[in-house]
Amino acid sequence: MSHSMVHELDARGLLCPLPVLKARKRLIPLSSGEVLRVMADDPAAWVDFPLFCQENGHVLKDVQELEDGTTLYLIEKA
Repeated sequence: MSHSMVHELDARGLLCPLPVLKARKRLIPLSSGEVLRVMADDPAAWVDFPLFCQENGHVLKDVQELEDGTTLYLIEKA
């Protein structure tokens, strides 16, 4: 990942399906291999992001749950 650009999206406070819709829009201009770091606190995102990545060919590189209830999703664009 050190050679890839990392972009960020703060989707905290948004409910399904907005975190995934905003991530989809944010990924459009990125080049293949670039990484989007999404911060979300919607419980449905645990299901939504893996499905979104699987359906669109992106790689869900990492998921980290933080102490404040925020979850970080690292998505590598296909």
